[in-house]
Amino acid sequence: MAYRRTPAVQRRLDELRTRLIDAAIAQVAEHGYAGCSVASVAAAAGVGTGTVYRHFEGKSELFAEVFRIVCGREVQAMVEIGEMARATDGRAVDAVVASVCAFADRALRMPTLAHALLVEPVDQTIDTERLAFRTAFRDNLSVAIDAAADAGEIPHQNSEFTAACIVGAIGEALVTPLARSAYTHETPDPTTLTTDITTFTLRALGSTDAQHTRGHQSGSAAGGLRRG
Repeated sequence: MAYRRTPAVQRRLDELRTRLIDAAIAQVAEHGYAGCSVASVAAAAGVGTGTVYRHFEGKSELFAEVFRIVCGREVQAMVEIGEMARATDGRAVDAVVASVCAFADRALRMPTLAHALLVEPVDQTIDTERLAFRTAFRDNLSVAIDAAADAGEIPHQNSEFTAACIVGAIGEALVTPLARSAYTHETPDPTTLTTDITTFTLRALGSTDAQHTRGHQSGSAAGGLRRG
């Protein structure tokens, strides 16, 4: 008769897997992808390396799961911050600005982790998760852009294309500060950059000058939400 795991056994295995993933997230947030190994994750989780290999084939599979989880959390956070900004300010365009600023702000506050997620050379399996993150971010921005256009706040446009351009431009703008921080271990001040990102985003959307002023105020409000 084939062995079947009891619910209690499966629960313990699931808890151990979660512990390994949490340890891997903490390791990459402190040391970056290149500075992590299966052995270091095992030590951080308080288990032997063999235990890690019973749950994951190797470093690539483990950190693909790490990227998937962390990126999913970031997308969800950006969506929630965008929705809160729209509920507060009453404009759909504020959801776009707040989401984009949240992306930059959160990256700059966790520079080593963000550098690993966005910039650092990784295996192909992990790079697939990186692309999925950018696609999910683009798709959520696209929905918010369409809502802003339907509300008459910005011109109608190819929202998917605009969103892709914004995601690409903001990611590129973060490369230098994240790379510098990854080597100096200093956390950059996000204030100036997020202000510039607000202006860039509104211009990319085709916002008017009057909306630019209000958009900067929305960006500041979103910053307060992120710190909470």
